[in-house]
Amino acid sequence: MKMFSSLKHLNFTSRFMSSQVKTAVVMLNMGGPQHVDQVHGYLHRIMTDRDMMQLPFQNTLGPYIARRRTSEVQKKYAEIGGGSPILKWTNLQGKLMCEKLDKISPSTAPHKHYVAFRYVEPLTESTFEQVQKDGADRVVLFSQYPQYSCATSGSSFNAIYSYFQKKTFPENLKLSIIDRWATHPLLIKAIGSRISDEIKQFPESDRDDVVILFSAHSLPLKAVNRGDAYPSEVSSTVHAVMEELGYAYPYALVWQSKVGPLPWLGPFTDDALKGYVKQGKKNFILVPIAFVNEHIETLHELDIEYCKELGEELGVKNIRRAAAPNDHPLFIDGIADIVSQHLRENKPVSPKFLLRCAHCISSRCYESKQWFSSVCKSK
Repeated sequence: MKMFSSLKHLNFTSRFMSSQVKTAVVMLNMGGPQHVDQVHGYLHRIMTDRDMMQLPFQNTLGPYIARRRTSEVQKKYAEIGGGSPILKWTNLQGKLMCEKLDKISPSTAPHKHYVAFRYVEPLTESTFEQVQKDGADRVVLFSQYPQYSCATSGSSFNAIYSYFQKKTFPENLKLSIIDRWATHPLLIKAIGSRISDEIKQFPESDRDDVVILFSAHSLPLKAVNRGDAYPSEVSSTVHAVMEELGYAYPYALVWQSKVGPLPWLGPFTDDALKGYVKQGKKNFILVPIAFVNEHIETLHELDIEYCKELGEELGVKNIRRAAAPNDHPLFIDGIADIVSQHLRENKPVSPKFLLRCAHCISSRCYESKQWFSSVCKSK
């Protein structure tokens, strides 16, 4: 009986050890409300985040704008099924990625993905509580924005910095960063494949006339002039995709989701559609070039507001939208390759990440990058 008890304890210990997390891959993103009741809190966090936007009297004006916009945004989520699917897609992407990582990088296995959203649960803070409970030896912060912007990726990294200002950073934890991957070959191939799939849905007689409009979330010109890398990195993705497609179609980079009265980077997606229709163009594909999964800006803004409503208003002959990468096999291979390559290299943080914008005056940005420089150490 004593021997049986010892074996039973040994088996339990083995099972526990085999399930222990060795490498945590924390997938950073903005997130989206899972149901309409979360919309107000989501908007409130966005409107009061000075990394995302700078408003005058933000502590007062931000909550006011959030309250005013809640009803309108709730209606949009209701029209796409009652909530954002971004958590569903991110969890699926993470699960498939880690299954592949366990096979191609056994020395760093077992791997486990975690989702850290900026404005809705699972929030960055609660995710890191779970990461620490699981006792991972190594944590990879993996931005799910392929192109870096201070307003998106930067805000997520700053939130992690803020979290650890209230906690003791574990001495033996290996922390590293994947901050951008705008031209990874498998990301490019996945987007190219999505476009090719959509072009096949056009009548054969119209395929040579298709205009590809690559649409990305816009940015205030104030941020662009400060030196934000986002516009140039989005452009690099567009040109890599068109090279993959052999530059076989006319194309343009356009911008969506402008908020507020200040000048933003254009041309805007809806205005571009209007302009090309005036020029006699009749067939379009909209491509979400900066989003790796479906959410409100693909399912409502692109699909409903532009493809359906604006397309009908303009009398467009054919207008379709290419799917986001989602769980495309090439994309899953791509993100697994990005992480496995990162784990093999002795580069816990890139020099580019540590470089601030040319005209940055944010003390928070400076302090955050200084902190990451000190804690992200070589193996």
